[in-house]
Amino acid sequence: MEQDKHSADCGGKPPKRFWLPLGLFLAFVVYLLWAEHRVHFVQFLPFLILLACPMMHLFMHGGHGRHGKGGDET
Repeated sequence: MEQDKHSADCGGKPPKRFWLPLGLFLAFVVYLLWAEHRVHFVQFLPFLILLACPMMHLFMHGGHGRHGKGGDET
């Protein structure tokens, strides 16, 4: 019966103690990337701003309603 309980736990979410080391590792990686490649990142900022325009257009136009699918709603 112990084995059945253990095998049922393996398919679910990772335990909470898994997220803290993962978060610390990712923070360390981001810090190293920022420290070593800051100049390269700053060079591409204008392109990221230009990329934001089509992304905003794609993801923020969902609230306009259904174009042409009915009459005036007051």
